[in-house]
Amino acid sequence: MDIIKIIGIGFLALILTIILKEYRKEYAIYVVIICGTIILFYSLDTITSIVRFLQDISKNKSFNTEFISCLLKITGISILTEYAVSICKDSGEGAIASKIDFGGKIIIISMSIPIIGTTLESLIKILP
Repeated sequence: MDIIKIIGIGFLALILTIILKEYRKEYAIYVVIICGTIILFYSLDTITSIVRFLQDISKNKSFNTEFISCLLKITGISILTEYAVSICKDSGEGAIASKIDFGGKIIIISMSIPIIGTTLESLIKILP
């Protein structure tokens, strides 16, 4: 079970962080960053299989591949933004975390405008 391994990595990092905060507080953030990176790389196989599945669906059906590509980019931006925000919050920099969060939301909104526009055009065509 992958989730058990991910939780184990997280708990190990938690214990190391608690110990380091007592003796060498400046090194604790490095443990958090390394833990997040290990979990991200450990999850890459699952992420890759999801992307392949979506690509297969888009090839077999009459889906717009630009939309799927855009949705994958938006998902990646939201995951990376959340990762950066949590690291900033863990290091006590809530102000920087909120700025990163805001920037990520603006980028996601700007990337979703074509999807929203096409959806609205389709609704207008359907409605009498």
